[in-house]
Amino acid sequence: MKRSTCLQTLSIKAAVWLAVLLMATGNPMLAQWVQTNGPYVGVLHCFAVSGMNLFAGTEGGVFVSANNGTSWSEVSSGLAYSVVTSLAVSGPNLFAGTREGVFLSTDSGTNWSKVNSGLTDTVVTSFAVSGTNLFAGTYGGVFLSDNNGANWSKVNSGLTNTYVTSLAISGANLIAGTFFGVFVSTNNGTNWSEVNSDLTDLHVYSFAVSGTNLFAGTKGGGVFLSVNNGKSWSEVNSGLTNRNVRSLVVSGPNLFAGTEGGGVFLSTNNGASWSQSSLNIADVFSLGVSGTNLFAGTDRGAFLSTNSGTNWVRINSGLTNTDISPIAVSGSNLFAGTREGVFLSVNNGTDWIKVNSGLRTKHVYTFAVYGTNLFVGTSGGVFLSADSGTSWSEVNSGLTSTHVLSLAVSGTNLFAGTFGGGVFLSTDSGTSWHEVSSGLTNMDVRSLAVSGPNLFAGTRNGGVFLSTNNGTSWSNVSHGLTNMVVISLAVSGRNLIAGTYDGGAFLSTDNGTSWSQINSGLTNLRVWSFAASGAMLFAGTGGGGVFLSSDNGTNWSEVNSGLTNPIVYSLAVSGPNLFAGTSGGVWRRPLSELITSVESQSSLPSSIVLEQNYPNPFNPSTTIRFTLPHSGPVSVEVFSALGEHVATLISEDLSVGTHQTEWDAHGLPGGVYFYRLQSGASVETRSSILIK
Repeated sequence: MKRSTCLQTLSIKAAVWLAVLLMATGNPMLAQWVQTNGPYVGVLHCFAVSGMNLFAGTEGGVFVSANNGTSWSEVSSGLAYSVVTSLAVSGPNLFAGTREGVFLSTDSGTNWSKVNSGLTDTVVTSFAVSGTNLFAGTYGGVFLSDNNGANWSKVNSGLTNTYVTSLAISGANLIAGTFFGVFVSTNNGTNWSEVNSDLTDLHVYSFAVSGTNLFAGTKGGGVFLSVNNGKSWSEVNSGLTNRNVRSLVVSGPNLFAGTEGGGVFLSTNNGASWSQSSLNIADVFSLGVSGTNLFAGTDRGAFLSTNSGTNWVRINSGLTNTDISPIAVSGSNLFAGTREGVFLSVNNGTDWIKVNSGLRTKHVYTFAVYGTNLFVGTSGGVFLSADSGTSWSEVNSGLTSTHVLSLAVSGTNLFAGTFGGGVFLSTDSGTSWHEVSSGLTNMDVRSLAVSGPNLFAGTRNGGVFLSTNNGTSWSNVSHGLTNMVVISLAVSGRNLIAGTYDGGAFLSTDNGTSWSQINSGLTNLRVWSFAASGAMLFAGTGGGGVFLSSDNGTNWSEVNSGLTNPIVYSLAVSGPNLFAGTSGGVWRRPLSELITSVESQSSLPSSIVLEQNYPNPFNPSTTIRFTLPHSGPVSVEVFSALGEHVATLISEDLSVGTHQTEWDAHGLPGGVYFYRLQSGASVETRSSILIK
């Protein structure tokens, strides 16, 4: 028999079911939000220094720091394409290279304008500045502007490979690295000659110049040195254990190499020998120097070393991926969806990694977890990962509307709410879909929620719809709902909560038959998200941060201490923490800090409450939690789908409060099982799914 554990909080039940174990109490006066280390703006492709300003070109635009990376702010106004692959400074002008050409800022990035006249290839990979000449390396060769980008001319004569990946100035020479070797021009690009003697790896990623020494970083051959402007090359790789060199930089007598997978390496003797720095695990795509400071741009954000790479510190404050739309929890994994794909943290946000392999469409709107399967809804349909995001596969067969805004799991059914296409159902983990929208008079489905056999859909202008038969038919249940733009739904116990666009929150206690507005204390009425944890109901708003209610929304209080990003698109609970996805990354706050204040305000339910087990589906064990309004004899039993008694989990006297018990289903076949709570004359039953 499994004994129960008395808890002080219940489990979360939100639109995408996420359940966690909440423990401990704390002082609410010390409650504070902390920004996690990301997710970052994807890869940091490049750095540029202008006076006291350090600029970073990322997959999420341009960021600037005036304090050596201690804090960053985004400066991307007018930058029509967010993936910035190169930066250059020429006098007061800052140039950004993107896949849509060149952008110019004359005010340190505050405003940008496109300067592409004559630039016939707009995939810009690199820049080089020589006097008043600005060179741009593209997938269509090299272009020259002598008037700050107002006009461009192609300068490719003799450049037999036009896939230019890097540019450098060495004395009077212009050097171009391509997919197939190195080229040099002595007349500002008018003519080029190939200089690849002894260069055994022709895929050149990067250059660095130190006096008369020219260094080339290659895709798999490591670093090469030329002392004669590329006429001949020699390999200089002793100690360089990672030969995929994405970036090079010179700082005084030191040469640094950033590698893909091996971090940063240092050579103090022009590449004759190398040693690996303490930053040894990241993909380092860019390196920059400002005075004695060395910066590394990685797939995990930015790092700073003030002692030639001996020690590194992470410098990511403000350097986060904007618009964290959904958050999902699967076991110990925390996922964040962004405009640049999916990020994963296995340590409560201390580190984030991008997990996008196979994710063809990167704009992620929603998650759903089903056993070991993770689904994402994107602007290009639904994708499935069975390995915690390591790889993704497209699962869109029959999904005729692929702009997926919401997902929900009910038993073995997966539902997708779409933009203009209604609701779709898959009974085979997304392998095939069919539309289930009969009676759904508004087809713009922004949110979905499951409560027992009921499926709810929140729509853009039609309010809330209910289906009791897995979407076969729908009926509108919006009586009392004065705002029909429903952007979030959540289930908390027997209550259904709706968040609207500028209309605040609404509560239904009768499965949507009637609604009442619950906005007392809710000073921002654009409610993007909810999370519920026992007596605590949280609301994430579009400018007011996070609000907490301990009385089912009757009253709300702001809980934003330390939260500097008040636009909260998503909320989720994982372990003892509440996470918020905001317009400035993911933030974390311990729930234990709030429990004391909640206990002083809340009261026990008038009848027993049996929570949905977590995880569900499960294999082989799951947690069942429940709340008792009175002490006395209690039983929790499990039955098969045929009504056969399977297990007795609890049979004893229990005190008032919240309890939990574990059910280990080892040895049982997969299928649907029912667990029943009985306390006196009160009985509650729920279903669970054991998968094998």
